[in-house]
Amino acid sequence: MSRRTQILLAVVAIGAFAAVALKVGLVILNSEYRSPVRTQAAAGAPGATETDIETPRDLALKTLAEDREARDKARPYQEVEYRQAPVFPSRVVVWVLAQLHLLFAAFVLAVPMFAFIIEAVGYVTKDPKYDKLAHEFTKLMSVAFSMTATFGAFLTFALIALYPKFTTYLMHVFSPTFLPYVLLFFFEAGFFYTYYYGWGKFHPIVHLSLGVGLNVVGTLIMFIANGWLTFMMSPAGVSDSGAVINAWEALMNYTWMPINIHRVIANVAYGGSVAAAYAAWKFLGAKSDEERAHYDWMGYIGMFVAVSAFLPLPFAGYYLAREIYAFNQALGIMMMGGAFSWLFIIQAVLIGNLFLAANLYLWLGMGRIEGAGQFQKMIKWLLIAIAVCFAVWATPRSIISTSSEVRGMGGSTHPVLGALGFMAAKNTAVNILILTTYVSFLLYRRTGKRATVSWARAGNAAQFALFGLSAAAVIFLGVISYFVDAATRIRLSVPQVLAVLVAMVGMTIIDIFMMRGAERTGKMHWGRLPALSQYVLVFIAITFTWLMGLMGYVRSGLRQHWHVYGIVRDNSPDAFTPTLGYATQIVSVTVLIFFVLIAFVFWVAGLAHKADWAPRAGGERDAGLMRAGS
Repeated sequence: MSRRTQILLAVVAIGAFAAVALKVGLVILNSEYRSPVRTQAAAGAPGATETDIETPRDLALKTLAEDREARDKARPYQEVEYRQAPVFPSRVVVWVLAQLHLLFAAFVLAVPMFAFIIEAVGYVTKDPKYDKLAHEFTKLMSVAFSMTATFGAFLTFALIALYPKFTTYLMHVFSPTFLPYVLLFFFEAGFFYTYYYGWGKFHPIVHLSLGVGLNVVGTLIMFIANGWLTFMMSPAGVSDSGAVINAWEALMNYTWMPINIHRVIANVAYGGSVAAAYAAWKFLGAKSDEERAHYDWMGYIGMFVAVSAFLPLPFAGYYLAREIYAFNQALGIMMMGGAFSWLFIIQAVLIGNLFLAANLYLWLGMGRIEGAGQFQKMIKWLLIAIAVCFAVWATPRSIISTSSEVRGMGGSTHPVLGALGFMAAKNTAVNILILTTYVSFLLYRRTGKRATVSWARAGNAAQFALFGLSAAAVIFLGVISYFVDAATRIRLSVPQVLAVLVAMVGMTIIDIFMMRGAERTGKMHWGRLPALSQYVLVFIAITFTWLMGLMGYVRSGLRQHWHVYGIVRDNSPDAFTPTLGYATQIVSVTVLIFFVLIAFVFWVAGLAHKADWAPRAGGERDAGLMRAGS
């Protein structure tokens, strides 16, 4: 059957369907209800009109309508406190929209940071590949920026519609911040589009200045929004009844700066992981060795950014938790020892998996460098240290057990492993875990190189001494913490952190000077990696996203049945703390939605590398025959 015949039959079928539909409609209209009272015209009365006689039923309906209209006009205005969303509970709708908005916002804030750093490195080193890489990272922002704004608008409308009274109160408290926020958002859009579309059109210094402006404005926007959300957990600047005393004190409340620091670091780590996942996706679909080499290098840079920010992130998280304790001990106890304590076991498992995956990627990355054998033999010892620290960190204080097991243990705490459930053991484990990951990165950095400075042996000894002394100090302070009071135990965690930071900074400084001008003993082969390494990058991005969602649940759930803790009570049907299982389901669905959307972002960003559309060769030949025939 020819194509023309197919089209003709389709037109006939559509016409027949329309005729049948019209006939059915006419039958329905002709069989509608008719009043049993005959009209005057039908009765043949002289001077008859087509007006129907009003029946008692018509009069009753008319009276009811008039009464309803009168009641509606006399109804007084009443402020609605809550509304119910269709299909899903109101809290779930706001929860999902807020989480999606924050995930895209974190990505949009983080990408310009490391894109600017990479562009600056390219300007200093005069290497164009860094400039190209920074530009490719920035391409991911164009669609993500719009997604962030869209979900921000959705969230605003949802809050106004579903929680009108509470939203009005927040607007009353923070109305002085709205104008700066809108102006900063306007400037961010201007800086971003000028920075993106002006790539290569300005002097490098001018373009880098635009990048600085974009990052500064974006960070200030985040700081203002952080003030709104932290006010709900640690209110300030208002009276006991909620009356506004000072809006700026309300903005800069007790937990405002800790969450600013935590989010800046977390956003960079998260943005680097998502950018690395994009590179992995492109690597797996690459058609040539050149493409694989480029996206392997891009994934490594994204992973380097993520790991560099991830190492200090636990310290920032501990600082935030400490400030929550300082603001209100009840919140701190609930967070670490109450309803949310088991969630922190899940957090430990997720972060432990992140450390394992980051180390695995570095170890697999050694395979792209010739002469990696001398360091690969050390991997098993690093893996043992990571596994032991992971196990200690994930060990709960009280385990889930049967009644017979409780009787056998003499309580809910294991007689041996229970000691590992204290924060003293967990702080020690996470600090050693960070040190071990740093050593993996240091070994990767040295693979295929040999130091040529005269003091290389002394430098290696100094690095080893720093590592050993730091690990010994962390373990010693961790053991001492078991024999002191709680306040002293908390204070001892600070020198543990300082010992790790001093060791990492000292080892980095020594390594930079010692490996300057190092001799190459093996060639780097970008793109020569197993596919497993790319799946590791995707795994890290997904785990980061899931972890961010769960930690958001903790921060919001700590308020329990309060919109603003201790001031504005939540009287909605959803005024309860969601269970851990329920929360993980909501977070998991949100993460799935986010990655479907981020896949769309990746696809749109990849269109820039595709060739322009052109007619197929067969179509061009048919067109030529038609022109010849005419």
